[in-house]
Amino acid sequence: MEDSIKVMLQEHNTRLLYSYQNNSSVTLWMSAILTGAVVGFQCTGFEINSMLQTYPRDRAWWRGKTYTKANFVSKDFWKTDLSRYNNVTVFMAPAVMEVLEKKLLKELSEDARVVVCRFHFPHWPHNCSKGAGLNQVWAYDVSTVRKPYPSVSQ
Repeated sequence: MEDSIKVMLQEHNTRLLYSYQNNSSVTLWMSAILTGAVVGFQCTGFEINSMLQTYPRDRAWWRGKTYTKANFVSKDFWKTDLSRYNNVTVFMAPAVMEVLEKKLLKELSEDARVVVCRFHFPHWPHNCSKGAGLNQVWAYDVSTVRKPYPSVSQ
């Protein structure tokens, strides 16, 4: 899965993430944060498990790389206001996707983009998708999600 995310983030013409450089990106999956930082996103990664937070940092250190655009946070993102982020990358269990939909819809701005890995949002219409099966990712625009669905007249 990590390779699929790297490819997605490194494609300069990707439709999955907004590519303007002055935006903030948050990842709820630690392994994607360094890849996002390499391509110019200011990234913040949330992880409460210290082992999962340490792995990407150590891997970067062993490779002799420093990432000034990557910030690792030991916070519970469920208790954090995510409104300052424009791009959100999510890799979560299917059981929490419905609750996460509600949190993101409440907090994210109209121009935000959410990329979901492996497990899609149950109620949001996606704008585009890549991959298949366990390597599938979906991109959602908050502006599209907030649009009222057309009514079906009979």
